Amino acid sequence: MAKWTPKHEAPEPLEGPVVATITGGTILWFVLFLVQLPFYGWFDDHGHLWWLWTCLAGAGLGLIGIWYVRGRDAAIKRAAAAAASTDTTASPGTAASADPGKGATA
Repeated sequence: MAKWTPKHEAPEPLEGPVVATITGGTILWFVLFLVQLPFYGWFDDHGHLWWLWTCLAGAGLGLIGIWYVRGRDAAIKRAAAAAASTDTTASPGTAASADPGKGATA
């Protein structure tokens, strides 16, 4: 099993406009569903009806994703605000101000 052991530390995850990305993807899935809806009969005749339902499922799962990433983003912002408030309220003789790198972890 030693050959599967990682030899280096994993990089930090990339942060970006996650909420906007998930929202855009959800809108795209729903638009694809709406575009295919007029061709329901053709999809049904040719056995490709699953294409339509895949787009609808992508839109539905995207709504769950939007809810999740908005909550995650809010939690990250709350943790950052809490860390900033503890750093600014600490007096010069406390341990928090002595070593700012060892503050609260999220």
